[in-house]
Amino acid sequence: MEVKLKNNEKTVFICSSCGYNSVKWYGKCPECSEWNSFEETVIKKEPLSKSKTSKTMTAHTSVASTISSIQFPEHIRLKTGLSEFDRVLGGGIVKGSAVLLSGEPGIGKSTLLLQICDSVCKYGKVLYVSGEESAAQIKLRATRLGVNSDNLLVLCETNLSEIMPEIDVINPTVVIIDSIQTMYDEDLTSYPGSVTQVKQCAMRLLNKAKANDMAIMIVGHVNKDGAIAGPKVVEHIVDAVLYFEGEKQHAYRIIRAAKNRFGSTNEIGVFEMVETGLSEVENPSAMLLSQRPRGVSGSCAVCVVDGTRPIIAEIQALVSPSYLPNPKRMSSGLDYNRSSLILAVLEKRLGYRFSTQDIYINVAGGLRIDEPSSDMATALALISSYKDIAIPDDVIVFGEIGLAGECRSVSHVEMRINEAVRLGFKTIAVPHRTLKNLKKSFEGVKIYPVRSVFDLLKLIDA
Repeated sequence: MEVKLKNNEKTVFICSSCGYNSVKWYGKCPECSEWNSFEETVIKKEPLSKSKTSKTMTAHTSVASTISSIQFPEHIRLKTGLSEFDRVLGGGIVKGSAVLLSGEPGIGKSTLLLQICDSVCKYGKVLYVSGEESAAQIKLRATRLGVNSDNLLVLCETNLSEIMPEIDVINPTVVIIDSIQTMYDEDLTSYPGSVTQVKQCAMRLLNKAKANDMAIMIVGHVNKDGAIAGPKVVEHIVDAVLYFEGEKQHAYRIIRAAKNRFGSTNEIGVFEMVETGLSEVENPSAMLLSQRPRGVSGSCAVCVVDGTRPIIAEIQALVSPSYLPNPKRMSSGLDYNRSSLILAVLEKRLGYRFSTQDIYINVAGGLRIDEPSSDMATALALISSYKDIAIPDDVIVFGEIGLAGECRSVSHVEMRINEAVRLGFKTIAVPHRTLKNLKKSFEGVKIYPVRSVFDLLKLIDA
């Protein structure tokens, strides 16, 4: 049945990826080249005469001020009580900022935000707006987490026209929106969660945060591809975009910053899901190595750096003969293309026939490694599993591998070595060019220089 539109309404098609709108449907977006991303939306047209009259009658209220006259508030950053979360934000929640926290359903986003309310309530009132749960459900979680403060107010509402007046009345220090996909503006005819609604609601919330100098934490869902649901323009509107990662089957969770106007995007926060909520993991290296097997082939330790934090992880490789026409290849926690590159280098330079083997590579603990300093450890784990010779437990390796089989230097070498020494590693294999940059010696530790993949063989043949 065809839907009849009113005189002041029109139908447009909006790209859910970039926000590009058109009067007709496209299979491929002309702006961002995404396929099947256009959604049909009905919007109201404002009469031209009305818009001109409103602009003429509106008084000029915005006044520019000199930068020297701007004063910092007493608490420019609000501590959340979770140092791992503060680290990712750059030191705490900045007043007047908008933070978008995204993650898969059930990963612990609502739990994390409810936990930080207990500490943030010391600075002022916190308004928790929920469009997915009832007040009794929120109270049940708060009781389990031990959160109980008179400065924490709960509002179960999805209509933004009802939420905005309540924000003006309460004047909270922090507003939590859970989630942006459930909110809607009654002036728009599109349904909640659509491109238009998500963009309009996020924009109104941001304007409220800037005008009233309050911080707004927004929860965003992710789609099946792992990206934040809704238009990409929402990520440009907010000041910080945080991704809450981790497998629901595992107890550990990681928060990464994809965008942060008030801090670094290289920091990560590590948490463990326990009965009483999310617990901070202050020593991720010890946690990741706590269940490392001893005397087993295919296991190699590596030290990576996320922001200012060195983390020692375990890379596991399993190489077994394949009886399939196309041997299996699987990589978890490492980039698949990078793993394929390392396999090609080992097969070309060392003569190992990985083409007849099923190969599985995994980073233990659910950690994801993106930097190339893990190349040498991945190569050594593959060689160890292929030859079925265990790597000594006190050996740790880090460095990049080139296509010629050479081992290239990486940054923060002393920081990585200090972390390895602290956890008891006695043999540290590093690219040979990094030795000249070391400013101090390490007693009781053997620094093993590696020039190419041929030198890696000495670590397991010795």
